[in-house]
Amino acid sequence: MTSKFAQPQAVTIRWLLDSDPAIHWQVMRDLAAGSPEAVSAERARVAVEGWGARLLSLQGPDGNWGGGAWVHRSWASTMETLMLLREMGLDPTSPQARRAIDLVREKSNWGEWHGHAPFFEGETEPCINGRVLATGAYFGTASDRLAERLLGEQLADGGWNCAAPESKRSSFNSTLCVLEGLLEYERATGDGAVRVARLRGEEYLLERGLFKSKATGKPIGRDRKGGHDWREFVFPPRWRYDILWGLDYLRKAEAAPDERAAEAVALLAARQQPDGRWRLDSVHPGKVHFRMEGHTGTASRWNTLRALRVLKWHSAQP
Repeated sequence: MTSKFAQPQAVTIRWLLDSDPAIHWQVMRDLAAGSPEAVSAERARVAVEGWGARLLSLQGPDGNWGGGAWVHRSWASTMETLMLLREMGLDPTSPQARRAIDLVREKSNWGEWHGHAPFFEGETEPCINGRVLATGAYFGTASDRLAERLLGEQLADGGWNCAAPESKRSSFNSTLCVLEGLLEYERATGDGAVRVARLRGEEYLLERGLFKSKATGKPIGRDRKGGHDWREFVFPPRWRYDILWGLDYLRKAEAAPDERAAEAVALLAARQQPDGRWRLDSVHPGKVHFRMEGHTGTASRWNTLRALRVLKWHSAQP
């Protein structure tokens, strides 16, 4: 059963709009009914002002951010930075984006361990390759080879796991990373086989209510890798699953109505604070370029935007 979406209070919308262009333009588009012209003009600011421009300025002459394609214990690598620019909605056709992506394509690679494979061809783990595919497809450099590899690595239960083939059971973390990539690739190419695989992956999540064990039906309280609580909402989510990220994916995919997501939606709605906002519940430790929000436990514009969009999407379903 879906619940009626309560339009955010004007004070909440003003608070969201009083922010970086990366958030401002998305609020205008998704919550404030901005005109297409105004939304486009605001989106263009991401490349030249605020967080987006700051990230673009940090790219090195070797095409990388943070010292390489992927760097252990760091959220400042090339892959993580491109994922963040995608979340910010940097226009992939802008001159600034094209210059940055051309430099990545020409110079960035995965190093000796992976035969110096070009960045957009990915490496070996599906949790990484799904995110590489997502950035490649979003920025117009989708790798057909990488998409085919991910399709070949889908497990019998419909998901993916970086520990496969030793593990025959999928991981929420890896599955959602791959689904993000397949969705962007499908939008870029219209590939029917990718859509079939993606819908099987969605079914993996829905069969588990987005946060439960299929075997027991009980909530999975904490991730086995690092102990992160899936009911705590983090931005950026990185590769670590949480309920808000799972629901936000379904929203982006325009998934069909499904009662199996209702409990997760109710949990999300219950986390709204009396002032209409959602908090930054925690952060994943590691090096970052710069902080975009306050400390843990404070109101989060990113999480509030994402949560309100999810509730709006879910409410619109028949």
